[in-house]
Amino acid sequence: VREDLNVPMDGAKVTDDTRLRAAVPTINELSDKGAIVLVLAHFGRPKGQPKPEYSTAQVTQPLASVLGREVRYIDWEGVEDAVATLQPGDVALLENTRFFGGEEKNDPAVVERFAKLGGLYVNDAFSAAHRAHASTEGLAHRLPAYAGRSMEAELKALEKALGSPEHPVAAVVGGAKVSTKLDVLKQMVAKVDHLIIGGGMANTFLAARGVNVGKSLCEHDLTGTALEILEAADRANCTVHLPYDVVVAKEFRANPPTRTVNVHEVAADEMILDVGPAAVEALGDAIKNCRTLVWNGPMGAFETPPFDTATVALAKTAAALTQDGSLVSVAGGGDTVAALNQAGVADAFTFVSTAGGAFLEWMEGKELPGVKALSRE
Repeated sequence: VREDLNVPMDGAKVTDDTRLRAAVPTINELSDKGAIVLVLAHFGRPKGQPKPEYSTAQVTQPLASVLGREVRYIDWEGVEDAVATLQPGDVALLENTRFFGGEEKNDPAVVERFAKLGGLYVNDAFSAAHRAHASTEGLAHRLPAYAGRSMEAELKALEKALGSPEHPVAAVVGGAKVSTKLDVLKQMVAKVDHLIIGGGMANTFLAARGVNVGKSLCEHDLTGTALEILEAADRANCTVHLPYDVVVAKEFRANPPTRTVNVHEVAADEMILDVGPAAVEALGDAIKNCRTLVWNGPMGAFETPPFDTATVALAKTAAALTQDGSLVSVAGGGDTVAALNQAGVADAFTFVSTAGGAFLEWMEGKELPGVKALSRE
């Protein structure tokens, strides 16, 4: 069973166990049905070299805790003999798949090494599905392959949000840089009715419209591309929402002196760090008229107060509409999940994806190798 157990740790303590909890339904169901469950996972980026700080041994106990059952850790050294001693219902976590240099190259020899250990393959790691690695893609061609419960839930939620959504659809795309989300923005204007742009990338769009953004984070070399995206949105009848009032400061730190100003009043020595209250209210109104919402990326520099205000306010609006039953809300990406947790509303969204890169590539309309390998003709 391929899981994503790549969790953040502080010493021996897991600081966010979302991904461990996502693995519970599949592993426990298989174990309860009498399967011998061998869990494959990567941890960090050891680059093909076995290093103790990247060992999955440290995740074994935290995984056992969330599963509520014993988990045995098995090293690659003598793995066949160790696996042979397991009984039906046993759960074992194998050592880091990336200790093999060939894992990330999808090397047939590594695929074979994994395949010899089991009789069925279950991929439950949507968050690693955008990578064609031996344990995420290659194995699906060597053994009878199935999607796990978390993978299944993720694909169903995503299909509902962008495959065949109920209109009007809004997308919130935030974060620091336009460059990392160009393909997402281009796809979104063709698919959604409202595109809400926030975070540092909004500054690039404002600059493209002739706004002086002071010393804000801004990719001035991409203003031409930003204009093309705005023109494409016009052609597709997609309304693009950019902030018209913003919160600015002269330095980027927690709780500095700030001003809330119209976007045309940003001084040369100021930087835009969050969306202003008037724009947040207007964005909330736009979402109230929508039936579906897809969210990726924060509205401002949310990790530094008070620049989390817009993200938290908008997240609370979306959560309330979801709870009323008037909105299907899907959010994904590491920063996004952290922001929703900060707002205390992650559980109130229809679906929150643990995936970062895979969620983005799915928003870009790309086929994910790990998912494609599971599909039957």
